Amino acid sequence: MVAELGNFALILALCLAVVQSVLPLLGTYFDNARLMRTGRFLATGQFVFLSLSLAVLVWAFVVSDFSVRYVASHSSLSQPTIYKVTAVWGGHEGSLLLWVWLLAAWGVAVAIFSRSLPREMLARVLAVMGMVSIGFLAFTVFTSNPFERIVPGPMDGRGMNPLLQDPGMILHPPLLYMGYVGTAVVFAFAMAALIGGRLDAAWARWSRPWTTVSWVFLTLGIAVGSWWAYYELGWGGWWFWDPVENASFLPWLTATALIHSLAVTEKRGGFKVWTLMLAILTFALTVLGAFIVRSGVITSVHAFATDPERGVFLLGMLTITLLGSLTVYAWRAPKVGLGGSFAWYSRESLMMANNVLLAVACAAVFIGTLYPLALDAFGLGKISVGPPYFDAVFTPVMLPLLFLIGLGPAVMWKQANPSDTFRQLRWALLVSVIAGGLWPLTMGAWRPLTALSLMLASWIVLTALLDIHKRMGSSRQPFPARLRKVMRPSFMGMHLAHVGLALIVVAIAMVNTYEVERDVRMQPGQTESAAGFDFTLLRMETVRGPNWDADQAVVNVTRDGRPVATLMPQRRYYDTQPGNPMNQASLNRSATRDVYVSLGERLVGDAWSFRLYYKPYMFWMWSGAILLSLGGLLAACDRRYRLARNRAVDSRRGAGAQGNAPTREVTT
Repeated sequence: MVAELGNFALILALCLAVVQSVLPLLGTYFDNARLMRTGRFLATGQFVFLSLSLAVLVWAFVVSDFSVRYVASHSSLSQPTIYKVTAVWGGHEGSLLLWVWLLAAWGVAVAIFSRSLPREMLARVLAVMGMVSIGFLAFTVFTSNPFERIVPGPMDGRGMNPLLQDPGMILHPPLLYMGYVGTAVVFAFAMAALIGGRLDAAWARWSRPWTTVSWVFLTLGIAVGSWWAYYELGWGGWWFWDPVENASFLPWLTATALIHSLAVTEKRGGFKVWTLMLAILTFALTVLGAFIVRSGVITSVHAFATDPERGVFLLGMLTITLLGSLTVYAWRAPKVGLGGSFAWYSRESLMMANNVLLAVACAAVFIGTLYPLALDAFGLGKISVGPPYFDAVFTPVMLPLLFLIGLGPAVMWKQANPSDTFRQLRWALLVSVIAGGLWPLTMGAWRPLTALSLMLASWIVLTALLDIHKRMGSSRQPFPARLRKVMRPSFMGMHLAHVGLALIVVAIAMVNTYEVERDVRMQPGQTESAAGFDFTLLRMETVRGPNWDADQAVVNVTRDGRPVATLMPQRRYYDTQPGNPMNQASLNRSATRDVYVSLGERLVGDAWSFRLYYKPYMFWMWSGAILLSLGGLLAACDRRYRLARNRAVDSRRGAGAQGNAPTREVTT
């Protein structure tokens, strides 16, 4: 009965989504305030029913109700409770239920925090979100229902994939899905603006915080997934240009461009048409990502489903999304206008260059990801496009982008003088060149591309510090007043994000150039060396976990005779899937390097295979991702958005007090 309740709640949520997509739009057409207000109540009702449905599925996992097919396929009696809960989104059906629940949560957030919007605008936004919900809820109910029953149910389940029984599973999917479905809000604002013909600075200001928060979650989701792959898979990689990795990276690139484009639309009234296109493309790439992961067109450790019928459904959704949104775009965009003019050298022109480079990078990744799939689909053969292609096409695009990131904040809006910029930044440029040239020498070898990457990373950090110093103003001003200028969330958030990106660039350059990897054969008492570290296998032992047995190596790591760490990599054999062993790497981290050991297979006698790694500056990778996300979060919390919302509410109340006076738009 409990499973039937979850299924019934899912169907009711679909019915509410259908109504939500129609009634608010009818309200705007007939200028009926009551119909327009229904969007908020229907969005809340969707969230309530989907929360009930998700809670039912969680309960089925916790109590091991194996009469539910999905539970029997992804859980077992011996599975720890925490992994019973995370198994809810460990497979296709449950992860899709989490997806639609998060989509409903975004809808409620829009209904609550956007009440200051003109009621017609809010009604259209919620109606478009209802249309998006229809697609994903119908996909869940009709092709991917997690409440299908088995009668009679088995005594025990197959258990979750051992690869997913990891703390990373707690954070990675929810964060990534929050970012994915957040793009639906961005899309809804764009479509609502197009339908209503309302594309001004106020629209950009309403859209910008939602876009930024979605981008923050997407950034965190990608970073946690990268971190998880790095320490869990035992191959020492943090990014492999896998199609599923690219599926999340594509909307991240366009969302990054969209954030910068919205800044120009808000401040200068420019880039309106381009901003709308980026919003549409970002959401379309999210649907494309769902198709890649859930259609069975690829085989990957990240992929969920292998049912082609599901792929057809998602392909239909993508087609409807693109055709519908681009039709409205073609109808309305020519009437929008191009916005204010600007000189060839201005912050607007640099922002446009930034957008173009991000779009080119996205196109390069898109082609490299989809081209092999298209060839295979049309029976033209199988090819593999891997890291060499992506490194060759992505790096040349990113290097000038990094230079623009440091240059942009120093350039004036509308028109600037290149000689003034050079005088302002000449010392930062000189120091960056020196730092980039000398830094690789500390690693023992000099590489031109590495030196250039480090120079650009230094350039971003130094120009950020210069901009902060400039904003502090005259020393004759009181220090608290100068500090308030610097601590403005949008300003500090921008520079934190840029510095975070610089740290990631340093880590990528260092790891790709100076990492050391050795495959060795060791037996107890034997020592092998890598990158100046000595690894001694002390002993092999057997350990027991909650639902697995493991062979565990005890490896002593020293450098120049001084102890560094004792590492204990494992090879785990899970009770429900003993034929699918998992390697659990062991790491010793510091600020400038990781020492990393992965245990392989048993060889002849008491010898085992090991993989030894030295990875410089990996700590900077994860620190940079945190700063990048923190910067975005600060920017989204800017006080200007709250002031605009409060002023809009006050304006509306004032209009109400005067009878039927229209609500004025508020801009700051």
